[in-house]
Amino acid sequence: MDSKDKHQVTKNHRLIQAMSHASQGIWMVISKERNMRYHLAASVIVIICGLLLRVAAWEWLWLFLAIFTVFSAEFMNTVAESFCDLVVGHQFDFNVKKIKDVSAGGVLIAALFAVIVGLIIFIPRLMAVFGG
Repeated sequence: MDSKDKHQVTKNHRLIQAMSHASQGIWMVISKERNMRYHLAASVIVIICGLLLRVAAWEWLWLFLAIFTVFSAEFMNTVAESFCDLVVGHQFDFNVKKIKDVSAGGVLIAALFAVIVGLIIFIPRLMAVFGG
């Protein structure tokens, strides 16, 4: 690295270095992407409800699969949007619009999956609690 440029431009050589960059990426998405914060808040609510309603171990697996599927989709959406913005700047391009729309659609599909999982797990418990 040149002394003027403090940014890393080579491959990570140590696991701790790779983990540091990954952590920075996670924090960047959480701090900059409003929808990711919504997903995170929804996840906290789901976890609290799961604890209060005492879901079974196998149900936790489904809940966490749904949560991390949404997180992964949101991260990939952020990558697609950032890359498209890098390539075209503030210019309209139909192909970029298509990429961004499809990427956002992937997040929507993941979120719908998460809602369905949540409903399947929580509705019977809530009905039992509220006498339904």
